[in-house]
Amino acid sequence: MAVGSGVSGVSGVRRGRAPRARRTAVVLFAGALLATGGCKATDGDRASGRGGGAGDSTAEAGAGSALAAVGELTVKGRAPKTGYDRNKFGSAWADVDSNHCDTRNDVLKRDLEDVKYKEGTCVIATGTLTDDPYSGKSVTFTRGRSTIDIDHLVALSDAWQKGAQQWDPAKRIALANDPLNLLAVSAGPNRSKGEGDTATWLPPKAYRCTYVAGQVAVKKKYELWVTGAERDAMQRVLSACPDQKLPSGDAPTEAPSRFHAR
Repeated sequence: MAVGSGVSGVSGVRRGRAPRARRTAVVLFAGALLATGGCKATDGDRASGRGGGAGDSTAEAGAGSALAAVGELTVKGRAPKTGYDRNKFGSAWADVDSNHCDTRNDVLKRDLEDVKYKEGTCVIATGTLTDDPYSGKSVTFTRGRSTIDIDHLVALSDAWQKGAQQWDPAKRIALANDPLNLLAVSAGPNRSKGEGDTATWLPPKAYRCTYVAGQVAVKKKYELWVTGAERDAMQRVLSACPDQKLPSGDAPTEAPSRFHAR
């Protein structure tokens, strides 16, 4: 704030030298403004992470928001990847919900449009992924061609390094097949993501808030921890959309006993 401009706006002040009493009052008034408002962080400062660090971003988060949920996650260092194997999460795409259709086809049915099936089965033969979250393009799915992947929002190897190696196999199988953690996406961008977390890989900005909210939801549901860098990245993204709701899913966190993992 420029004190001079504030003084010139005070009613009754003339161009000449102000009387001592009025001059003193103006200085005290201007000082009070500086003390109470001059250093206040703007909304832009909070959104960009300036003016107080990660704690400030959660202060603006509403109840039930993904941003608020970030503050509930445990923060720890990444554990070694030693012992990780995809088979520790069970065979791929188990029918854990017992609907007689495997998880991959369940997700394709949910996320694709114009779906057609192989005759007499629940297996998707063709479909279209309109407005792919990771590329923004429309992608045609044809069974047998590697154009569309089912992405684990929280990569299984990332989960392994942040708590899953200590779980019973039933919980790992549940995580690998939970629709909350699964998304049909274009194969190319998904493979560039690899096992990245929020701190190391993000989709285009148009989908970023939804994507990070999904990761937060999965980590909260399964009590996976985050690294400090990951938490900060989550808060930076979600500060731009503080009202982004935390998604939820009703799939159990343990697979039926008939499923096994190595």
